[in-house]
Amino acid sequence: MNTAKRILIIEDEIPLLNILSSKLLHEGFVVLEAQNGKDGLAMALSKHPDLILLDIVLPIMDGVTMLKQLHTDSWGKRAKVIMLTNLSDNQSVVQALALGSHDFLVKSDWKIEDIVRVIHDELKT
Repeated sequence: MNTAKRILIIEDEIPLLNILSSKLLHEGFVVLEAQNGKDGLAMALSKHPDLILLDIVLPIMDGVTMLKQLHTDSWGKRAKVIMLTNLSDNQSVVQALALGSHDFLVKSDWKIEDIVRVIHDELKT
């Protein structure tokens, strides 16, 4: 039986998505990917990942809207979500944290090793 933790990355910047996915696969995680909030929401609700990395600025449905919709589901209310953002708009970050995001990372402020550490800490792996 596979006990690897599942991480859903919802990110529309393909190079960043590929780097995150590759690093997390190398760390032993099962990686699910979506490039917009609508597909990410559907995947989250059907696959129930152990953790969601969610970009705030996404096509079709932004991350804050996706987080609101995720929390209308009984499983989604308990989902672990870490927001990713390039925004200097603190209002979006405050809103995401108020909606139950466990953490947020400003993309320009972290290295790939930092996000892996945060994921391990969040999942206690």
